[in-house]
Amino acid sequence: MELLRTPTERFEDLLSYPFEPNYFQINENGLSLRLHYVDEGTKDADPVLLMHGEPTWSFLYRHMIPILTKAECRVIVPDLIGFGKSDKLTQIKAHTYRKHVKWITKFVETLDLKRISMFCQNWGSLIGLRVAAENSERFHRIVLSNGGLPTGAEKMTKAFINWRETARTIGHFPVGQIVQAGTVSELSDDVIAGYDAPFPEEKYKAGARALPSLVPTSTEDPEHEANKKAIERFRNWRKPFLTAFSDSDPITRGGDQLFQKIVPGARGQAHKTIRDAGHFVQEDQGPECAKTIINFIEDNPM
Repeated sequence: MELLRTPTERFEDLLSYPFEPNYFQINENGLSLRLHYVDEGTKDADPVLLMHGEPTWSFLYRHMIPILTKAECRVIVPDLIGFGKSDKLTQIKAHTYRKHVKWITKFVETLDLKRISMFCQNWGSLIGLRVAAENSERFHRIVLSNGGLPTGAEKMTKAFINWRETARTIGHFPVGQIVQAGTVSELSDDVIAGYDAPFPEEKYKAGARALPSLVPTSTEDPEHEANKKAIERFRNWRKPFLTAFSDSDPITRGGDQLFQKIVPGARGQAHKTIRDAGHFVQEDQGPECAKTIINFIEDNPM
């Protein structure tokens, strides 16, 4: 299995991304995978874990990190394997939903993160919500934005089905333009270049191509039972749970209502619709997302 590491010069002088790199090693079938993460702010504060999705990386959170650190949070943002400054596996079949859950679980355990407040979106929610459900003692608050935890029993939107087919079949996978398609704001060339930075060639993009097809769309999916169990755990989740979906995302529209209904800890919370934002709400309205997290923490003290 071939392993690639994006040259460091690809990440030089990125717009509004001055954060020091940190690395975590994962042993996988004889390979040593290097997972990159941002770790900023007050080191003895309770952690705020920001989970990105597909095909983005921690660059997505560049406008939120400074606001959260100013609020005296410890902000931790891992790059999923296959994304950002983390190592890239070149075979699509090397990526599975379960592996990504395992890798982030190992990351959380090894850093010994506790009393976590998590913000998750897109694949960050498919992975993050699983990790939280299976390690609930480490998590205290959750903010879910434009994401969910599909079991395969749900009806998928036409927008998602089209996106999954595109990811499977398109010849050139234009990461920066894909992010642009998921925002309502016009991205500058520098921002698009920031999203393209981890992927100097098509062979680096196996993870980005793989994840859409790993979303459970059938009860025959290998992760159906694990996600079903996770949903059942959230039916008994009494710790604070907030939804902060955007107003202009055709892929996840309405998904917030399910969690507001089934999660006991979501009752009475100030659930929010973030205006003038597309699927990548952090890119369109990053400061608003950060303020939402801060207010949620303040409204729900330990």
